[in-house]
Amino acid sequence: MESVAVIVPCYNEAAAVRKVVTELRDSLPTARIYVYDNNSTDGTAAIAAAAGATVRHVARQGKGNVVRRAFADVEADVYLLIDGDDTYDASQAPELVRVLLAGPYDHVVGVRRHSNVAAYRPGHTLGNRMLTSAAGALFGREITDMLSGYRAFSRRYVKSFPALAQEFEIETELTIHTLHLRIPVAEVEVRYKERPAGGESKLRTYRDGLRILRWILQLARLERPTLFHGVLAAIFGAAALVLGVPVVLEFLRTGLVPRFPTAILASSIGLVAILMLVLGYLLDAVGRSRQEAARLSYLKHPAPVREPVLSGTDECGPTT
Repeated sequence: MESVAVIVPCYNEAAAVRKVVTELRDSLPTARIYVYDNNSTDGTAAIAAAAGATVRHVARQGKGNVVRRAFADVEADVYLLIDGDDTYDASQAPELVRVLLAGPYDHVVGVRRHSNVAAYRPGHTLGNRMLTSAAGALFGREITDMLSGYRAFSRRYVKSFPALAQEFEIETELTIHTLHLRIPVAEVEVRYKERPAGGESKLRTYRDGLRILRWILQLARLERPTLFHGVLAAIFGAAALVLGVPVVLEFLRTGLVPRFPTAILASSIGLVAILMLVLGYLLDAVGRSRQEAARLSYLKHPAPVREPVLSGTDECGPTT
């Protein structure tokens, strides 16, 4: 029987964590539930422990730091990641685990479906779509809900995941790791609801949206260097042409170069464009070596092959 570990990152979730842990215990009776407390000041850790969770503390602030620590410390065959704010339906946890094992997949994403504006504001919906589309355009395939915090993973996914993000951009890194290594992934629709009374969202729409966008661009620079530096080379090349073509045309017409500084500037910018393009190709060769190393690390661990004893039916949940 495969062992299942549930990881619940928490920061000041006293209003919700008891209900989340209780529902997880009922839904996954054989799983071990880990609540990772990230410097809460409202008694979250004590409430989670009283509800039956194993509580661990992470001093470095940020959800990405919590996931990094949990993935390093927890040993299991199947991992479930869920926020501790009771916005996700914990009773659907067995469905995500069953889909992961039935595939077998290494990553199952809970795609949020909400019924009211209070659960998921229109601005967040638009931002999620824009960021998800940007990641899909850069990395070749689109996942419906890139920022979902409800996911299931195999052991080989978790133990090969670098976990470099520090805050809410962790979901972006999880998605791009899947796309870049072409890891088998499935999606399951999950219910998404409003926070309980007394709960407060830690997501800051504009600040965290910009952080996620910067993280996507940074990962594009590291994982798709030919594309990233090729775009920069095209920009510099266009600037060199705009500055240099009039000088060349004037030289062809008169045999003189009266705007000598402009000619030097255009030539310099053109050289920068060429260097950018060459740098992109060199970094692409280095990136392929990194990708091969990541793939080999991923393949060191076997895929989950047997379904654990879970509550509910034995049917596999829907995928998209």
